[in-house]
Amino acid sequence: MAVTYELIKVCKQSGARLGRVHTPHGVIETPAFMPVGTQATVKTMSPEELKEMDAHIILSNTYHLWLRPGHELIKKAGGLHKFMNWDRPILTDSGGFQVFSLSNMRKIQEEGVEFRSHLNGDKLFLSPEKAMEIQNALGSDIMMAFDECPPYPAEYEYIKKSLERTSRWAERCLKAHARPSDQGLFAIIQGGMHADLRRQSAADLTSLDFPGYAIGGLSVGEPKHLMYEVLEETIPLLPGNKPRYLMGVGSPDALLEGAIRGVDMFDCVLPTRIARNGTTMTSEGRVNIRNAKFAEDFGPLDPKCSCYTCRNYSRAYLRHLIKADETFGIRLTTYHNLHFLLEMMRGVRQAIMEDRLLDFRDEFFTMYGLHDNDKGF
Repeated sequence: MAVTYELIKVCKQSGARLGRVHTPHGVIETPAFMPVGTQATVKTMSPEELKEMDAHIILSNTYHLWLRPGHELIKKAGGLHKFMNWDRPILTDSGGFQVFSLSNMRKIQEEGVEFRSHLNGDKLFLSPEKAMEIQNALGSDIMMAFDECPPYPAEYEYIKKSLERTSRWAERCLKAHARPSDQGLFAIIQGGMHADLRRQSAADLTSLDFPGYAIGGLSVGEPKHLMYEVLEETIPLLPGNKPRYLMGVGSPDALLEGAIRGVDMFDCVLPTRIARNGTTMTSEGRVNIRNAKFAEDFGPLDPKCSCYTCRNYSRAYLRHLIKADETFGIRLTTYHNLHFLLEMMRGVRQAIMEDRLLDFRDEFFTMYGLHDNDKGF
């Protein structure tokens, strides 16, 4: 099997898992945060910088790479790893979320989804088979099954029909997957905020014995406490010997709460997206470096951080760069935010090893000023 999970330890205090996901391009220490490289690049970061901050895996986007530059071109280049000069693991999503979130004109059929490109309006069709063909050409270590991500809120009956279609699509993905020996395919559990539908989805998909399982349809606008309740219902239904991936979650509080509930892998554009407008994650909470009070602040962005940005540049300089729309400013805030989350996840893994993850969470929340689960980051 291309992707396997090794359980190292369960935290006695929290039940969180310390593990390793083994892939053809290396080992991912879990719980892990995956920086998002939508278009075969983590915005403004070089692969060398990502290695410097010890990112074990990054995520790329099937939909975007299919539209531009095209999966056939990437295949010609020797696959996504070679194309982007990244020799560690890569996860590619199925393209389903983008079809549903970026396209206003779409028609869902049993065969797949007809929609228009957000780039030029061309009519396109994405099916489970096409999603597999694209991801097989990209050559990612972990591929995602094609699913439908229903909006929040949505009617119970709609979510039920949608998850049943997602289960049928997952079966088709398995059949169409041409490289099972060197690419692991994960299924995506849906079911909205309904415990019985999550149970139905988990039962359908675990019976097909995928190498790993993702929990989709969360972090789509629902309150945080609801997301945590769904995780508590869903995680125990997943096999203990397979990786568990919570899709689209990347705020520090949600990473901690997710790990405590047994999640192994997370991804989100949050750290890179907010960095572009000067918002940074620090040990003192959220800091918007554009604020006037930093104009003459010559101290580091975060005195407790050892990243390249904090070792070399002041808050005043960062503020100047961001205010002047200089790309270097975005590079520095992005570097810091990614380093912050990857460092935090190292702390999470250490706390699990020491059976003290709940203490770690409480200390972190106090430091960060997070005491209300729904307040979030």
